[in-house]
Amino acid sequence: MKYYINCRENYLGMMVLRLLVTGGAGFIGSNFIDYELAHDQNVEIVNLDALTYAGSTANNIQAAGNARYHFVHGSINNRELVDWLLKEFEIDHIVNFAAESHVDRSLKDPELFTKTNVLGTQVLLDAAYQANIQKFIQISTDEVYGTMPPGQSAKEDDPLYPSSPYAASKASADLLALAMVHTFGMPICITRSTNNFGPRQHHEKLLPMLIQNALRNRPLMLYGQGTDIRDWLYVKDNCAAIDLVLRHGQLGQTFNIGAHQEKSNNEVTALVQSELGFSDQLIHHVTERPGHDLRYSLDTTRIENQLHWKRQTDFKNGLKETIAWYRKHQR
Repeated sequence: MKYYINCRENYLGMMVLRLLVTGGAGFIGSNFIDYELAHDQNVEIVNLDALTYAGSTANNIQAAGNARYHFVHGSINNRELVDWLLKEFEIDHIVNFAAESHVDRSLKDPELFTKTNVLGTQVLLDAAYQANIQKFIQISTDEVYGTMPPGQSAKEDDPLYPSSPYAASKASADLLALAMVHTFGMPICITRSTNNFGPRQHHEKLLPMLIQNALRNRPLMLYGQGTDIRDWLYVKDNCAAIDLVLRHGQLGQTFNIGAHQEKSNNEVTALVQSELGFSDQLIHHVTERPGHDLRYSLDTTRIENQLHWKRQTDFKNGLKETIAWYRKHQR
């Protein structure tokens, strides 16, 4: 059956959703917080973030002035802190964005990714179970499925074949969440999205790297021959999808979220070039990283049929908005 939010009432008798967002100072998490605050006047959000290299309170400037938003600096691995937050703020729903997410960094320090993405998720799941949380959303990635052959897209129930330590840590977290569903009946959903892009993304990711280096006339590094293919999903469309899963997603299910906008890294670079007009001489191809996946692709039939979601943002329009944001916020 589908799930509908059952919230507490505030002093005006209105239903209030009390939401813990972990990793909410990061790229997708901060955009999700802004989306929720704008679309639901009765949501109250606590943002728990460790503020590592990919998180910054600058990403939460828009939310910071809202009385329904609270920021807490801390780690999801801190069980005492998590327990206190759930009790103190009477949290009834959790969305877990908190993760180490940069593949290159996972090749250098896989232990850190295991500690945060696996053990940290386990801390949250245990705390949520003890606190009788109404719904837990685990944010995952298309990378857990591994490389997809041409013409094939991964379905939610397909086997997981992660290639990098990052993808393996996310797959492990997914399996922990599903085990809590099957063993304890926990109210959990998992979302797995394709490559997000948009404002606030960390500069190590492909699009921010291309845009910021092009604006400074610096070299643009592409792995291999630039033929790796990704499906590009505008971050605000992903936030809308996660919101639907939070409010209406069937408990225990996983939902793929994709834009059906597959492009090679060469194609993405060419589109950025058409907007910014940099020289071909800036483009440099470097050795492919170990275990690099050639193509990701998701079957999104479930979320489209069950929750009637489809992406709204065309890649070129999203790219224009993204470039405009980075022009305004040059580092």
